[in-house]
Amino acid sequence: MENQPRRYGVILYDGFQLIDVCGPLDVLNSLSARVPGISLSLIAEDTSPKSTIPKEWPANMGMSPFSTSQTLQPTHDFKTAPELDVLIVPGGMGSFDPVRTGKPNPAVVDPIVEFVRDRYPKLKYLLTVCTGSGIVSQTGLLDGKRATLFKGAWEVIPKWRPQVHWQPRARWTEEGNIWTSSGVSSGIDLMFAFVKHIHGDEIAQDISVWMEYSRQLNPDDDPFGITVAEERE
Repeated sequence: MENQPRRYGVILYDGFQLIDVCGPLDVLNSLSARVPGISLSLIAEDTSPKSTIPKEWPANMGMSPFSTSQTLQPTHDFKTAPELDVLIVPGGMGSFDPVRTGKPNPAVVDPIVEFVRDRYPKLKYLLTVCTGSGIVSQTGLLDGKRATLFKGAWEVIPKWRPQVHWQPRARWTEEGNIWTSSGVSSGIDLMFAFVKHIHGDEIAQDISVWMEYSRQLNPDDDPFGITVAEERE
């Protein structure tokens, strides 16, 4: 089908969560062997290699600094990125302010927000993984929509943008052309659901068997969901 998305991009920044990026992209790599014409751009504020460790580790966020890390090389910066059909925004410790506990890190978040706002009108789909929904929430694009996030950041991210209908029990959400997933590995389930949505269940299942991955089929079946105060009242 001519209107199927082919041009994918993923945002990188220092302190991105590795599987937030590599999980969905491994599904995409396998998809590209079955669907012709798929392209991928790795996009960041600049083209220097981006590390899974932030430039400064945020304090008091409940996780000690990693002692190991990996880097990915962007193919484009925000000014040179090509036209895209699908943009993926991952989460990671780099999105949290290193000084103001629990606040978004403007050095990381603000340039991404500007890029997403600029590109969204021409996107077919916008996908987020983990705390990537917190970054995208700062654009206002999630206002009035259902979205989910890494449950370990539940006490933090919803305060960034209370206009969003944050879901405490959802593996992923679909709101028009904006899809959000829960924490870390849930981005793989989101990507399989997205492949099914665009290309059909046969291709999604074929890829999952090849990857030896047991995909979650129900977005509301969240084994890591939480019960919040409003639900208990």
